[in-house]
Amino acid sequence: MSDIAPAQMTDTANASATAPAKFGGKTVRDLFNFARQSDIALALCVIGILVVLIMPMPAMALDILLAVSITFAVLILMTALFIHTPLEFSAFPTVLLIATMMRLALNLASTRLILSDGHEGTDAAGKVIEAFGNFVMQGNFIIGIIVFAILVIVNFIVITKGSGRIAEVAARFALDAMPGKQMAIDADLSAGLIDEDEARSRRKKLEDESSFFGAMDGASKFVRGDAIAGLLITFINVIGGMIIGVGQNDMSMADAGQTYTLLTIGDGLVSQIPALIVSTAAGLLVSKAGVDGAAEKALVTQFSGYPKALGMSSGVMAVMALLPGIPMIPFFALSATAGGLAWMAQQSLVTRAEEEKERKQTQIEEAQPKEEPISESLHMDELRLEIGYGLLPLIKNANGDNDQLTDQIKSLRRQLASDMGFVMPSVRILDNMQLEPNDYAIKVKEVESGRGSLFPEKLMAMDPKGDQIKIPGIHTIEPTFGLPATWIEETDRDEAGFKGYTVVDPITVISTHLSEVLKSNMSELLSYAEVQKLLDELPEKQKQLLEEEVSKVIPVTGIQRVLQSLLNERVSIRDLPTILEGIAEASSYTQSIQPITEHVRSRLARQICASYTNAAGFLPLITLSPKWEHEFLEALVGEGDDRQLAMPPSRLQEFIHATREALEEASKLGEFPIILTSPGVRPFVRTIVERFRSQSPVLSQNEVHPQAKLKTIGQI
Repeated sequence: MSDIAPAQMTDTANASATAPAKFGGKTVRDLFNFARQSDIALALCVIGILVVLIMPMPAMALDILLAVSITFAVLILMTALFIHTPLEFSAFPTVLLIATMMRLALNLASTRLILSDGHEGTDAAGKVIEAFGNFVMQGNFIIGIIVFAILVIVNFIVITKGSGRIAEVAARFALDAMPGKQMAIDADLSAGLIDEDEARSRRKKLEDESSFFGAMDGASKFVRGDAIAGLLITFINVIGGMIIGVGQNDMSMADAGQTYTLLTIGDGLVSQIPALIVSTAAGLLVSKAGVDGAAEKALVTQFSGYPKALGMSSGVMAVMALLPGIPMIPFFALSATAGGLAWMAQQSLVTRAEEEKERKQTQIEEAQPKEEPISESLHMDELRLEIGYGLLPLIKNANGDNDQLTDQIKSLRRQLASDMGFVMPSVRILDNMQLEPNDYAIKVKEVESGRGSLFPEKLMAMDPKGDQIKIPGIHTIEPTFGLPATWIEETDRDEAGFKGYTVVDPITVISTHLSEVLKSNMSELLSYAEVQKLLDELPEKQKQLLEEEVSKVIPVTGIQRVLQSLLNERVSIRDLPTILEGIAEASSYTQSIQPITEHVRSRLARQICASYTNAAGFLPLITLSPKWEHEFLEALVGEGDDRQLAMPPSRLQEFIHATREALEEASKLGEFPIILTSPGVRPFVRTIVERFRSQSPVLSQNEVHPQAKLKTIGQI
């Protein structure tokens, strides 16, 4: 036990040293945190003011509270001087009420001390009141009464009355101007000059201004009432003190007058000086309406803006200094000071004028169009959409915001990137006054690749069978696929839908046309830089294949040509790793682009078949008859990579006619078939078919995936 006890005692001592002290069941720390809460602190202060009105107070406590009152008044004045706008001190009416109640409570406490203990000496109400009384009276209570009366007159007649009038007029004008200001905010919002958040902020500021000036109109009455109360309390203190001193405390009339007058005047000064300071702050605050910035900056800026006024003042002071009997030194000093300030203000104005002139000149020079270098004319837009002025509503709506066409073009580029494997260049939209109002033109590398006409207020209706529709309207040709179409009114949409027609809006027409043009020219848009970017974005493992296998046998330009060949037949290059693997395999036995491309296509058999599978899950086929297979093989001349097709033109026309008939028969069945050939003749058949039916795919037997479900619907 003896070995353990010292340790226990030490631990107990340490715990006692570190634990917070207890007081009334609450720790000191809890009480401190409780006191730090501002709302509770304010409530305690207000309750304390009410307690002072009722309970007696010792002289020392009164001295402390009088010092707090003076400090509080100075703080209010300094805040009113340094704020930029009156709304920054929107709590001023509340502060004014608290300050007034505090002074009246202290007045009542000092009156209680003066009347009860005044016969004991001039320090009966505390040292602060005694000091103020002695300093002002200088041993003569008549002087003290006069000075006090002048302070009350200045506060009551001049400052308080003027501040109250300004507050009253400001409140009236703020309320009268509120409807007009609200209408101005609504007009700016409707015109698009401000957004909803800015409008909401301005309305809130307008409401705060009206509430503030209305509250200031009422709060100014506090100061006026405080001044009247100060006069009455002073009169009561003097008369009451004389009666109590002579009648109850056996003082002589002279002693009573001297003592109670000093105490009363001191008490009045201690209360009236903070009241005068707060009244001045109220006047500064209400007179600050319409002036932005701190008071000293506003005054210096506005006074220095008129050097002539300072110069005239300097001249007047100089003339007055020469008058007989006038002291020359102070007036000449003031004249020199005003003259110096006038010269400095003039120089400042000249400097600001020169800076403003230079700034405007710089703005004019920047606004003037600069001649573009000749090299800028070499820049070429890869994709451009030119529209006539009649189609501008498709680009900009009434508010000047981007409309649906821009959003559809963004969605189109995103969809093509997902389908085809690389990001298309951005489309530049321009208005072209040389076009007809309702015409548009699509250009690829500034060469026109498509053109059409639109009616922004109408809808395009088409018959899926390719026949002319039976609804009144403007007959036309659909610009993308060349089908008969008609521009109908919006009111005929339901009728067209009931008859089974396809109805599209103008934006869909132009975006569909743009989509087909992009798909037809993807191979041209795949530049060397785009290919390099695709290769740089490969995963690390695929980059290893590129560096170790592909780059050794084929350059980036060779990869570009393979990818362009795939895109030319609308084969997605999104599966770039598989394409690189196919290139690496084919490059081991040939360097020709065509055989490499055919091998890559066979590696992409699953993807190619999936892209042409119909809704029923089948791959519709039109096969090439053995007769045409034999004729194509016989027409090939040359060896290896130099083979070419040398078929007579008459036989080519027969083949084109037969192919067109087979495709049209399939279209009547609602199918979009592929043309199936042997691997040896597929590239040559594709070269012929793309001239009259570029959308029809041509596949070799090597490109048909083993798991694909085939459906033969015709033969050439």
